Amino acid sequence: MCTTITYVTKDHYFGRNFDYEISYNEVVAITPRNYILDFRKIENLNTHYAMIGIAAGIADYPLYYDAMNEKGLCMAGLNFAGYAYYNEYEEGKENVSPFEFIPYILGQCTTVDEAKKLLNTINLVNINFSDDLPLSPLHWLLADKEKSIVIESMEDGLHIYDNPVGVLTNNPSFDYQLFNLNNYRALSNMTPKNNFSNQVDLEVYSRGMGGIGLPGDLSSTSRFVRAAFAKLNSVSGNSEDESISQFFHILGAVEQQRGLCDVGDEKYEYTVYSSCCNADKGIYYYRTYENSQITALDMFKEDLESNQIVKYPLVEKQQINYAN
Repeated sequence: MCTTITYVTKDHYFGRNFDYEISYNEVVAITPRNYILDFRKIENLNTHYAMIGIAAGIADYPLYYDAMNEKGLCMAGLNFAGYAYYNEYEEGKENVSPFEFIPYILGQCTTVDEAKKLLNTINLVNINFSDDLPLSPLHWLLADKEKSIVIESMEDGLHIYDNPVGVLTNNPSFDYQLFNLNNYRALSNMTPKNNFSNQVDLEVYSRGMGGIGLPGDLSSTSRFVRAAFAKLNSVSGNSEDESISQFFHILGAVEQQRGLCDVGDEKYEYTVYSSCCNADKGIYYYRTYENSQITALDMFKEDLESNQIVKYPLVEKQQINYAN
């Protein structure tokens, strides 16, 4: 289960919490313009936009969990178990497997509007990466600086939703998650008035009482509400340091601590990593469960005309700055 958000100050930011019970040796992968993107059922992309993101480190192919391209378009896949449905091969369509979806879109689109046109031709086809790596049931958040959309492939077709809050979690479908915010319209970042009754004088005994009723559990519906409330009421300066700091604080409102979500076999879901991309500058920031220090990689400091993927293992050991 995961949470992804968009955020705009002076620049555009995009990132996520990746919540799971195991790790797949994740790496930051930079895919340069001339790396051949090999697709199973459609024509390869021999040249394309460069991209950077976190991918599974167990294959040579860029199996991105989330990424941004050099033009500032960002995309993340999140668990959508029980709802995601992938089709059989369909003649006349661009038959793209979900594991190819992020590089396919980011490789050739610069904006959400461009991607929408491409999505009209796509059939998300049920082709596993390998016998050992079957497809994950996913839906996706796609965003540029101006707008974001949610893409959900379900049994009744491909659904594309405009996303006015710039937040995505997991099940159920996005239309329900967005409608569910109506149940929390009384929440406020202000001290609330006494609407209970004019016959009893009720005391404001604490700050933050406008947030009473904000859900605090780890379910995807509750995380959607909490992340949306935190993001939409967030205040940040325009500097890079202030922006990324605030971004990680918003993600911190919905991070998962190991031990709170038992998934069986003595395994617990936790926030494996949190990421924040500056989509305008091409900088990918992240921190991991064991390492609170923010690590950054600038895609434009690599040779983007290369034909080889550059991979950086995640810095997972805790980095502590001793002040004496």
